[in-house]
Amino acid sequence: MARAMAHRGPDDEGILTLPGVGLGSRRLSIIDVGGGHQPIANEDESIWVVLNGEIYNFRELRAELESHGHRFRTHTDTEVLVHMYEESGEQFVQRLNGMFAFGLWDTRERKLLLARDRTGIKPLFYTAVNGTLAFGSELRTLIAWPRLAPELDPTALAQYLLFEYVPQPLSILRGVRKLPPASTLTFCAGDICIQPYWEVALEQSEAGKAPTATEAAERLKGALREAVRLELVSDVPLGVFLSGGIDSSALALAMSQEAPGQVESFSIGFENKSFDESGYARLVANHLGTHHHEITFTSGELLELVPRLPDLVDEPLGDSSILPTHLLSRFAREHVKVALGGDGGDELFAGYSTLQAHRLTGYYNMLPPGFRRRLVEPVVRRLPVSMNNLSFDYKAKRFAL
Repeated sequence: MARAMAHRGPDDEGILTLPGVGLGSRRLSIIDVGGGHQPIANEDESIWVVLNGEIYNFRELRAELESHGHRFRTHTDTEVLVHMYEESGEQFVQRLNGMFAFGLWDTRERKLLLARDRTGIKPLFYTAVNGTLAFGSELRTLIAWPRLAPELDPTALAQYLLFEYVPQPLSILRGVRKLPPASTLTFCAGDICIQPYWEVALEQSEAGKAPTATEAAERLKGALREAVRLELVSDVPLGVFLSGGIDSSALALAMSQEAPGQVESFSIGFENKSFDESGYARLVANHLGTHHHEITFTSGELLELVPRLPDLVDEPLGDSSILPTHLLSRFAREHVKVALGGDGGDELFAGYSTLQAHRLTGYYNMLPPGFRRRLVEPVVRRLPVSMNNLSFDYKAKRFAL
Protein backbone atom coordinates (compact mmCIF):
# COMPACT_ATOMS: atom_id res chain seq x y z
CA MET A 1 0.00 0.00 0.00
CA ALA A 2 2.81 2.43 0.84
CA ARG A 3 4.77 1.64 -2.28
CA ALA A 4 1.70 2.36 -4.41
CA MET A 5 2.36 6.03 -3.69
CA ALA A 6 6.14 6.06 -3.85
CA HIS A 7 5.88 8.95 -6.33
CA ARG A 8 4.52 11.14 -3.50
CA GLY A 9 7.39 10.26 -1.18
CA PRO A 10 10.49 9.21 -3.08
CA ASP A 11 12.97 9.83 -0.25
CA ASP A 12 12.09 7.27 2.41
CA GLU A 13 9.72 4.48 3.41
CA GLY A 14 8.69 3.51 6.92
CA ILE A 15 6.53 0.57 8.02
CA LEU A 16 5.29 -0.19 11.55
CA THR A 17 3.29 -3.29 12.48
CA LEU A 18 1.87 -3.77 15.97
CA PRO A 19 -0.94 -6.00 17.23
CA GLY A 20 -4.06 -4.86 15.40
CA VAL A 21 -2.50 -2.01 13.42
CA GLY A 22 -0.14 -1.30 10.57
CA LEU A 23 1.17 2.16 9.63
CA GLY A 24 3.05 2.96 6.43
CA SER A 25 4.66 6.15 5.21
CA ARG A 26 6.34 7.45 2.07
CA ARG A 27 8.35 10.59 2.75
CA LEU A 28 9.26 13.68 0.81
CA SER A 29 11.93 15.05 3.16
CA ILE A 30 11.54 18.79 3.80
CA ILE A 31 12.28 19.39 7.50
CA ASP A 32 14.99 17.41 9.35
CA VAL A 33 15.89 15.58 6.16
CA GLY A 34 18.13 13.06 7.87
CA GLY A 35 16.27 12.50 11.13
CA GLY A 36 12.57 12.67 10.27
CA HIS A 37 11.98 9.00 9.44
CA GLN A 38 8.34 7.96 9.96
CA PRO A 39 6.35 6.53 11.71
CA ILE A 40 7.39 8.60 14.73
CA ALA A 41 6.61 7.79 18.38
CA ASN A 42 6.56 9.52 21.75
CA GLU A 43 9.10 8.73 24.50
CA ASP A 44 7.63 5.36 25.57
CA GLU A 45 6.36 4.42 22.09
CA SER A 46 2.76 4.29 23.25
CA ILE A 47 1.72 6.75 20.51
CA TRP A 48 2.72 6.58 16.85
CA VAL A 49 1.99 8.91 13.94
CA VAL A 50 2.39 9.19 10.16
CA LEU A 51 2.03 12.63 8.57
CA ASN A 52 1.60 13.95 5.06
CA GLY A 53 2.19 17.70 5.00
CA GLU A 54 3.78 20.38 7.15
CA ILE A 55 3.01 21.87 10.57
CA TYR A 56 4.05 25.50 10.13
CA ASN A 57 3.92 26.48 13.80
CA PHE A 58 5.80 23.40 15.03
CA ARG A 59 8.69 25.40 16.51
CA GLU A 60 6.36 27.40 18.76
CA LEU A 61 4.53 24.21 19.78
CA ARG A 62 7.79 22.36 20.40
CA ALA A 63 9.13 25.07 22.68
CA GLU A 64 5.93 24.94 24.72
CA LEU A 65 6.00 21.15 24.95
CA GLU A 66 9.65 21.08 26.02
CA SER A 67 8.84 23.56 28.78
CA HIS A 68 6.27 21.01 30.00
CA GLY A 69 8.87 18.25 30.16
CA HIS A 70 8.43 16.52 26.79
CA ARG A 71 11.63 15.24 25.20
CA PHE A 72 12.18 15.11 21.44
CA ARG A 73 14.33 12.68 19.48
CA THR A 74 14.24 14.59 16.16
CA HIS A 75 13.95 18.10 14.75
CA THR A 76 11.06 17.30 12.44
CA ASP A 77 7.63 18.93 12.64
CA THR A 78 5.96 15.49 12.69
CA GLU A 79 7.13 14.71 16.22
CA VAL A 80 5.12 17.55 17.80
CA LEU A 81 1.92 15.63 16.95
CA VAL A 82 2.53 12.74 19.36
CA HIS A 83 3.50 15.07 22.21
CA MET A 84 0.57 17.43 21.55
CA TYR A 85 -1.73 14.41 21.73
CA GLU A 86 -0.17 13.43 25.06
CA GLU A 87 -0.66 16.95 26.33
CA SER A 88 -4.16 17.80 25.09
CA GLY A 89 -5.81 14.72 23.61
CA GLU A 90 -7.73 14.87 20.35
CA GLN A 91 -8.44 18.59 20.72
CA PHE A 92 -4.81 19.46 19.93
CA VAL A 93 -5.64 19.62 16.20
CA GLN A 94 -7.29 23.00 16.82
CA ARG A 95 -3.85 24.48 17.49
CA LEU A 96 -2.18 23.23 14.34
CA ASN A 97 -1.30 25.72 11.63
CA GLY A 98 -0.43 23.85 8.47
CA MET A 99 -1.45 21.67 5.59
CA PHE A 100 -1.71 18.11 6.78
CA ALA A 101 -3.35 14.73 6.86
CA PHE A 102 -2.19 12.34 9.55
CA GLY A 103 -2.95 9.06 11.25
CA LEU A 104 -2.15 8.66 14.96
CA TRP A 105 -2.34 5.35 16.85
CA ASP A 106 -2.83 5.24 20.62
CA THR A 107 -1.62 1.80 21.77
CA ARG A 108 -3.10 2.12 25.27
CA GLU A 109 -6.62 2.95 24.15
CA ARG A 110 -6.26 1.01 20.89
CA LYS A 111 -7.66 4.01 19.07
CA LEU A 112 -6.85 5.51 15.68
CA LEU A 113 -7.14 9.27 15.11
CA LEU A 114 -7.23 10.67 11.58
CA ALA A 115 -7.23 14.42 10.90
CA ARG A 116 -7.22 16.72 7.89
CA ASP A 117 -6.25 20.39 7.65
CA ARG A 118 -8.76 23.21 7.71
CA THR A 119 -9.21 23.69 3.96
CA GLY A 120 -8.47 20.16 2.84
CA ILE A 121 -5.18 20.87 1.06
CA LYS A 122 -3.94 17.37 1.84
CA PRO A 123 -6.18 14.45 0.80
CA LEU A 124 -7.24 11.61 3.09
CA PHE A 125 -9.26 8.59 1.90
CA TYR A 126 -10.61 5.84 4.14
CA THR A 127 -12.79 2.74 3.99
CA ALA A 128 -14.00 0.10 6.42
CA VAL A 129 -14.45 -3.59 5.57
CA ASN A 130 -15.65 -6.15 8.12
CA GLY A 131 -14.62 -4.07 11.12
CA THR A 132 -11.20 -3.10 9.77
CA LEU A 133 -10.42 0.46 8.67
CA ALA A 134 -7.85 1.40 6.02
CA PHE A 135 -6.76 4.92 5.07
CA GLY A 136 -4.32 6.60 2.74
CA SER A 137 -3.30 9.76 0.89
CA GLU A 138 -4.43 8.33 -2.44
CA LEU A 139 -7.07 5.94 -3.69
CA ARG A 140 -4.38 3.70 -5.13
CA THR A 141 -3.19 2.84 -1.62
CA LEU A 142 -6.64 1.45 -0.80
CA ILE A 143 -6.89 -0.37 -4.12
CA ALA A 144 -3.68 -2.15 -3.11
CA TRP A 145 -5.42 -3.35 0.08
CA PRO A 146 -6.50 -6.96 -0.59
CA ARG A 147 -9.78 -6.62 1.35
CA LEU A 148 -11.15 -3.88 -0.91
CA ALA A 149 -12.94 -4.88 -4.13
CA PRO A 150 -12.89 -1.63 -6.18
CA GLU A 151 -16.28 -0.76 -7.62
CA LEU A 152 -17.48 2.43 -9.32
CA ASP A 153 -19.89 4.55 -7.28
CA PRO A 154 -22.70 5.71 -9.64
CA THR A 155 -23.68 8.57 -7.32
CA ALA A 156 -20.12 9.88 -7.30
CA LEU A 157 -19.97 9.55 -11.08
CA ALA A 158 -23.17 11.61 -11.44
CA GLN A 159 -21.71 14.31 -9.20
CA TYR A 160 -18.50 14.32 -11.23
CA LEU A 161 -20.46 14.84 -14.45
CA LEU A 162 -22.27 17.75 -12.79
CA PHE A 163 -19.38 19.44 -10.96
CA GLU A 164 -16.34 18.17 -12.97
CA TYR A 165 -14.90 16.69 -9.78
CA VAL A 166 -16.10 14.33 -7.04
CA PRO A 167 -17.11 16.39 -3.98
CA GLN A 168 -16.32 15.07 -0.50
CA PRO A 169 -17.26 12.95 1.34
CA LEU A 170 -17.73 10.70 -1.72
CA SER A 171 -14.97 9.21 -3.83
CA ILE A 172 -15.29 7.64 -7.25
CA LEU A 173 -15.17 4.20 -5.55
CA ARG A 174 -18.17 2.79 -3.72
CA GLY A 175 -17.57 2.56 0.03
CA VAL A 176 -14.45 4.74 -0.02
CA ARG A 177 -14.84 8.18 1.52
CA LYS A 178 -12.85 11.38 1.82
CA LEU A 179 -12.46 12.76 5.31
CA PRO A 180 -13.95 16.30 5.14
CA PRO A 181 -11.61 19.26 5.67
CA ALA A 182 -11.26 20.52 9.25
CA SER A 183 -12.44 17.17 10.59
CA THR A 184 -11.16 14.31 12.71
CA LEU A 185 -12.08 10.65 12.54
CA THR A 186 -11.67 8.32 15.49
CA PHE A 187 -11.82 4.55 15.06
CA CYS A 188 -12.08 2.43 18.18
CA ALA A 189 -13.56 -1.04 18.72
CA GLY A 190 -14.96 -0.98 15.18
CA ASP A 191 -16.82 2.33 15.63
CA ILE A 192 -16.20 5.36 13.41
CA CYS A 193 -16.84 8.87 14.74
CA ILE A 194 -16.28 11.98 12.56
CA GLN A 195 -16.20 15.42 14.17
CA PRO A 196 -15.50 18.91 12.74
CA TYR A 197 -12.94 20.91 14.69
CA TRP A 198 -13.09 24.27 12.87
CA GLU A 199 -15.25 26.35 10.56
CA VAL A 200 -14.91 29.78 8.98
CA ALA A 201 -15.99 32.45 11.46
CA LEU A 202 -17.69 35.43 9.83
CA GLU A 203 -18.61 37.27 13.03
CA GLN A 204 -15.76 39.77 12.76
CA SER A 205 -16.66 40.70 9.20
CA GLU A 206 -20.40 40.89 9.88
CA ALA A 207 -20.30 42.96 13.07
CA GLY A 208 -18.87 46.36 13.87
CA LYS A 209 -17.55 49.06 11.60
CA ALA A 210 -16.32 47.88 8.23
CA PRO A 211 -12.65 48.66 7.50
CA THR A 212 -11.75 51.11 4.79
CA ALA A 213 -10.32 49.77 1.55
CA THR A 214 -6.86 50.87 2.68
CA GLU A 215 -7.22 49.14 6.05
CA ALA A 216 -8.50 45.96 4.41
CA ALA A 217 -5.62 45.97 1.95
CA GLU A 218 -3.07 46.34 4.74
CA ARG A 219 -4.65 43.47 6.70
CA LEU A 220 -4.61 41.29 3.62
CA LYS A 221 -0.97 42.07 2.85
CA GLY A 222 -0.02 41.32 6.44
CA ALA A 223 -1.88 38.01 6.48
CA LEU A 224 -0.41 36.98 3.14
CA ARG A 225 3.15 37.84 4.15
CA GLU A 226 2.80 36.00 7.47
CA ALA A 227 1.43 32.90 5.69
CA VAL A 228 4.32 32.94 3.23
CA ARG A 229 6.85 33.46 6.05
CA LEU A 230 5.56 30.34 7.81
CA GLU A 231 5.64 28.30 4.62
CA LEU A 232 9.26 29.22 3.94
CA VAL A 233 10.40 27.13 6.93
CA SER A 234 12.30 24.34 5.19
CA ASP A 235 15.61 22.51 5.07
CA VAL A 236 15.44 22.17 1.28
CA PRO A 237 15.30 24.74 -1.59
CA LEU A 238 11.94 26.43 -2.22
CA GLY A 239 10.48 28.11 -5.28
CA VAL A 240 7.30 29.74 -6.55
CA PHE A 241 5.10 29.07 -9.58
CA LEU A 242 4.85 32.45 -11.33
CA SER A 243 2.28 33.07 -14.08
CA GLY A 244 2.36 36.85 -13.91
CA GLY A 245 -1.20 37.02 -12.59
CA ILE A 246 -2.16 38.85 -9.42
CA ASP A 247 -2.23 35.79 -7.14
CA SER A 248 1.15 34.27 -8.00
CA SER A 249 2.76 37.71 -8.29
CA ALA A 250 1.58 38.59 -4.78
CA LEU A 251 3.15 35.36 -3.48
CA ALA A 252 6.41 36.07 -5.29
CA LEU A 253 6.47 39.58 -3.81
CA ALA A 254 5.92 38.28 -0.29
CA MET A 255 8.66 35.67 -0.76
CA SER A 256 11.04 38.32 -2.09
CA GLN A 257 10.36 40.48 0.97
CA GLU A 258 11.07 37.56 3.31
CA ALA A 259 14.08 36.19 1.40
CA PRO A 260 15.52 38.96 -0.82
CA GLY A 261 17.57 37.67 -3.74
CA GLN A 262 16.89 34.01 -2.89
CA VAL A 263 13.58 33.31 -4.66
CA GLU A 264 13.54 30.79 -7.49
CA SER A 265 10.55 31.42 -9.79
CA PHE A 266 9.21 29.12 -12.51
CA SER A 267 6.90 29.64 -15.46
CA ILE A 268 6.01 27.86 -18.66
CA GLY A 269 5.14 29.20 -22.09
CA PHE A 270 3.08 27.83 -24.96
CA GLU A 271 3.37 28.10 -28.72
CA ASN A 272 -0.24 29.32 -28.92
CA LYS A 273 0.16 32.95 -27.83
CA SER A 274 -3.38 33.22 -26.46
CA PHE A 275 -2.42 30.65 -23.80
CA ASP A 276 1.08 32.03 -23.23
CA GLU A 277 1.50 34.19 -20.10
CA SER A 278 5.26 33.86 -19.85
CA GLY A 279 5.82 37.49 -20.84
CA TYR A 280 3.92 38.71 -17.78
CA ALA A 281 5.86 36.31 -15.57
CA ARG A 282 9.16 37.70 -16.91
CA LEU A 283 8.04 41.26 -16.14
CA VAL A 284 7.24 40.35 -12.53
CA ALA A 285 10.42 38.30 -12.11
CA ASN A 286 12.58 41.15 -13.43
CA HIS A 287 10.82 43.65 -11.18
CA LEU A 288 11.26 41.49 -8.06
CA GLY A 289 14.74 40.22 -8.92
CA THR A 290 13.92 36.51 -8.67
CA HIS A 291 16.07 33.79 -10.20
CA HIS A 292 13.65 33.04 -13.01
CA HIS A 293 13.35 29.79 -14.94
CA GLU A 294 11.18 29.40 -18.02
CA ILE A 295 10.42 26.65 -20.51
CA THR A 296 8.08 26.47 -23.52
CA PHE A 297 5.90 23.46 -24.25
CA THR A 298 4.10 22.45 -27.42
CA SER A 299 0.51 21.22 -27.70
CA GLY A 300 1.96 17.84 -28.67
CA GLU A 301 3.73 17.54 -25.32
CA LEU A 302 0.45 18.26 -23.54
CA LEU A 303 -1.36 15.64 -25.60
CA GLU A 304 1.30 13.07 -24.74
CA LEU A 305 0.32 13.45 -21.09
CA VAL A 306 -3.36 12.61 -21.62
CA PRO A 307 -2.92 8.79 -21.67
CA ARG A 308 -0.96 9.13 -18.40
CA LEU A 309 -3.75 10.91 -16.53
CA PRO A 310 -4.87 7.75 -14.69
CA ASP A 311 -1.33 7.51 -13.30
CA LEU A 312 -1.29 11.17 -12.27
CA VAL A 313 -4.69 11.52 -10.58
CA ASP A 314 -6.76 9.02 -8.62
CA GLU A 315 -10.17 10.33 -9.61
CA PRO A 316 -11.53 11.86 -12.82
CA LEU A 317 -11.04 15.63 -12.82
CA GLY A 318 -12.54 17.91 -15.46
CA ASP A 319 -9.82 20.55 -15.23
CA SER A 320 -7.40 20.65 -18.13
CA SER A 321 -4.99 22.83 -16.12
CA ILE A 322 -3.62 19.67 -14.50
CA LEU A 323 -1.66 19.08 -17.72
CA PRO A 324 0.43 22.29 -17.71
CA THR A 325 0.62 22.15 -13.89
CA HIS A 326 2.23 18.71 -14.10
CA LEU A 327 4.72 19.91 -16.71
CA LEU A 328 5.54 22.98 -14.62
CA SER A 329 6.02 20.84 -11.50
CA ARG A 330 8.28 18.44 -13.37
CA PHE A 331 10.34 21.37 -14.66
CA ALA A 332 10.61 23.03 -11.24
CA ARG A 333 11.65 19.73 -9.63
CA GLU A 334 14.93 19.95 -11.53
CA HIS A 335 15.85 22.94 -9.34
CA VAL A 336 13.80 22.89 -6.11
CA LYS A 337 11.92 20.38 -3.97
CA VAL A 338 8.96 22.53 -2.89
CA ALA A 339 7.15 25.35 -4.69
CA LEU A 340 4.42 27.70 -3.55
CA GLY A 341 1.47 28.41 -5.85
CA GLY A 342 -1.41 30.86 -6.04
CA ASP A 343 -4.25 28.35 -6.43
CA GLY A 344 -7.48 29.68 -4.96
CA GLY A 345 -6.80 33.37 -5.60
CA ASP A 346 -9.32 33.67 -8.42
CA GLU A 347 -12.00 31.97 -6.34
CA LEU A 348 -11.34 34.12 -3.25
CA PHE A 349 -11.14 37.44 -5.09
CA ALA A 350 -13.67 36.90 -7.91
CA GLY A 351 -11.05 36.94 -10.62
CA TYR A 352 -12.77 34.78 -13.22
CA SER A 353 -14.35 36.50 -16.22
CA THR A 354 -17.49 34.42 -15.70
CA LEU A 355 -17.92 36.07 -12.29
CA GLN A 356 -17.45 39.50 -13.83
CA ALA A 357 -20.12 38.62 -16.40
CA HIS A 358 -22.65 38.12 -13.62
CA ARG A 359 -22.88 41.90 -13.30
CA LEU A 360 -24.19 42.09 -16.86
CA THR A 361 -26.76 39.31 -16.61
CA GLY A 362 -29.29 41.56 -14.87
CA TYR A 363 -29.23 44.00 -17.77
CA TYR A 364 -29.32 41.22 -20.35
CA ASN A 365 -32.31 39.59 -18.69
CA MET A 366 -34.19 42.90 -18.91
CA LEU A 367 -34.27 42.54 -22.70
CA PRO A 368 -37.55 41.14 -24.07
CA PRO A 369 -37.35 37.31 -24.26
CA GLY A 370 -38.41 37.35 -27.89
CA PHE A 371 -35.59 39.77 -28.77
CA ARG A 372 -33.03 37.55 -27.07
CA ARG A 373 -34.41 34.38 -28.66
CA ARG A 374 -34.90 35.67 -32.21
CA LEU A 375 -31.98 38.07 -32.61
CA VAL A 376 -29.20 37.67 -30.03
CA GLU A 377 -29.06 33.87 -29.72
CA PRO A 378 -29.04 33.12 -33.50
CA VAL A 379 -26.19 35.61 -33.99
CA VAL A 380 -24.18 34.11 -31.13
CA ARG A 381 -24.70 30.57 -32.48
CA ARG A 382 -23.27 31.63 -35.86
CA LEU A 383 -20.04 33.01 -34.42
CA PRO A 384 -17.01 31.17 -35.85
CA VAL A 385 -15.36 28.79 -33.39
CA SER A 386 -11.90 29.80 -32.16
CA MET A 387 -9.42 27.54 -30.38
CA ASN A 388 -7.80 30.50 -28.63
CA ASN A 389 -7.92 30.79 -24.86
CA LEU A 390 -11.11 32.50 -23.60
CA SER A 391 -12.03 33.53 -27.15
CA PHE A 392 -14.91 35.92 -27.83
CA ASP A 393 -17.19 33.21 -29.24
CA TYR A 394 -16.61 31.06 -26.13
CA LYS A 395 -17.50 33.91 -23.75
CA ALA A 396 -20.49 35.01 -25.82
CA LYS A 397 -21.94 31.48 -25.93
CA ARG A 398 -21.39 30.95 -22.20
CA PHE A 399 -23.18 34.22 -21.54
CA ALA A 400 -26.12 34.14 -23.95
CA LEU A 401 -27.01 30.49 -24.49
